[in-house]
Amino acid sequence: MTNKILKTAILVIILDQLSKFLFKNYFNFTRNYGAAFGLFQGYRWLFVVVAAIVVLLIFRYKNKLDNFALGLLLGGTIGNLIDRLVYGYVIDFIDLGFWPSFNLADSFSTIGVFLLLYKHWKD
Repeated sequence: MTNKILKTAILVIILDQLSKFLFKNYFNFTRNYGAAFGLFQGYRWLFVVVAAIVVLLIFRYKNKLDNFALGLLLGGTIGNLIDRLVYGYVIDFIDLGFWPSFNLADSFSTIGVFLLLYKHWKD
């Protein structure tokens, strides 16, 4: 695994977990027992397995894809995985009103995926 992927992932995990700690202890947050948009409630272990597969795929493609984007995706995946393993749910706290609530890990993962898609279509 390259340094850029690991450094990016570690920064994402720290920002994600710090923000979730603050919201869990001092502000309102949502417990998400499902996946994106709260879908598939109650399938915690399926999401743990999917996260493990994503991590393995990142290791597999680390030399073929953009390292920064992979770092964002890895950090976001591990950030939410930590929540699932520690709490049994994901802490969501960004609520725009017109969109289901989400967190920094979701945001970083989404940005990582869009960067990968953009670079794929660009090249």
